[in-house]
Amino acid sequence: MKQTDLFFYNNFPYNPGGNVFKRVLWYYINILIFKSSLFPFYALKNRLLRLFGATIGKEVEIKPCVNIKYPWWLTIGNEVWIGENVWIDCLVPVTIGNNVCISQGVMILTGSHNYKKPSFDLITGSVVLEDGVWIGAGAIVNQGIIAASHAVLASGSVATKNLEAYTVYQGNPAVKTRVRTIE
Repeated sequence: MKQTDLFFYNNFPYNPGGNVFKRVLWYYINILIFKSSLFPFYALKNRLLRLFGATIGKEVEIKPCVNIKYPWWLTIGNEVWIGENVWIDCLVPVTIGNNVCISQGVMILTGSHNYKKPSFDLITGSVVLEDGVWIGAGAIVNQGIIAASHAVLASGSVATKNLEAYTVYQGNPAVKTRVRTIE
C-alpha cells in the first residue's frame, strides 16, 4: 500500500500571482492592519485592498482580525459585511456579490490537497458568493463552491456542494433544510 510522501509535494501549475516583494509586503500589512484588532477603520482597509489589486465596492465593512491571503484575487461588491476572525483564503479568485454578510469565524477556502496522490498535491477552486448570500458564524465554504443568490449557510455548517438560490443549508456536510423567504 502506498503512503503519503510530502518530499514529493508539487503545487504545479499553481501561481499565487504578484511578485515576491508584493507577497511579502502584503504578508506584513495583513498581520498589522487586517489580522489585528488595533485598526477597526473600514476605509483604510478598503484602500489597502484596492492598492494590492482587489476590487472593492462601496460601503464594505471589514471587522478586526480578518485574514486575507492574496487580495489581488479578491472581488467584493457593495454593502458587504465581513465579521471578526474571518479567513478568506484567496489562492485563486474569490468573488463576493452585493449585500453579502459573512459572519464571524467563517472560513472561505480555495485550496485543499489531493489525498489520493502520495505527493499530496495542491488543488484549488474559486469561490463565488452571489448577491444577498449569508454565511453564518463559524461556517466553512470549501473550494469550488458557488453560493447562488440569497442562499444561507447556517452557523457551523460546511458547504461541500453548490448552494441553490434562496435556500437555507445546515449541517456537515450542509444539506437543504428549507426555502429562504424574505418578507
